[in-house]
Amino acid sequence: MTHSRRQLIAGNWKMNGLTDEAMNLATDLVTRMAKIPNAPFEMLLCPPFTTIRMVAEVLAGELMIGGQDCHASEKGAHTGDVSAAMLADAGCTFVIVGHSERRTDHGETDAIVRNKAKAALSAGLSAIICIGETEAKRDSGSTMDVVRNQLSGSVPKGADSDNLVIAYEPIWAIGTGRVATPVQAQEVHAEIRAWLADHLGDEQASQVRILYGGSMKPNNAAELLAMTDVDGGLIGGASLKAEDFWAIAQNCTSLG
Repeated sequence: MTHSRRQLIAGNWKMNGLTDEAMNLATDLVTRMAKIPNAPFEMLLCPPFTTIRMVAEVLAGELMIGGQDCHASEKGAHTGDVSAAMLADAGCTFVIVGHSERRTDHGETDAIVRNKAKAALSAGLSAIICIGETEAKRDSGSTMDVVRNQLSGSVPKGADSDNLVIAYEPIWAIGTGRVATPVQAQEVHAEIRAWLADHLGDEQASQVRILYGGSMKPNNAAELLAMTDVDGGLIGGASLKAEDFWAIAQNCTSLG
């Protein structure tokens, strides 16, 4: 496969990683990345808020760093929340919004996700907007409807290939050990790119990176990453082990 989109391997550490763990993992990955001056992929780490600044210092530009969520407001009386501007101030260049765990555990709607993504763009961050269907929606044949509706409700005005990444994460494949087949992933990613073409134009749509998130592991990454419209992965559990995370990235393809 050849394309002009540089594949992105993003690690979502979720609520994992105290100081020593975070530093050791980041240091290990930096050491590996430094040995590949012209890597055909980019790597992004999204650690817990508490370790962002220290991890950013360790990464020193070899890997990128992002937040796992942000508030829609720039500042204010929002106890326990973190703004996009704060993430940028801590060294982040990306932020994940709309992860299925946020949508489920915190009742986040498409409108909330859109406002968070809008805040991210305003702060100069790139938004990784997560979408995906439940097992029931998949079984009922509603996957494409769910995907298009979530995109329509979650992608803000002003989004383009410079500040937008879409992560398709079938909910039924997150933390379950199940994974979409390469064909299933490609079908949905192609539908996402078609939606992007309808709303952003063909040129922009061809450049937006679309990640697969849903139990991507070293033993299935090669087939998934070989799909035409799979531009990387949003990795959960496997990103907590340097060996596994790095092994996934080694399946990325060279630029064409």
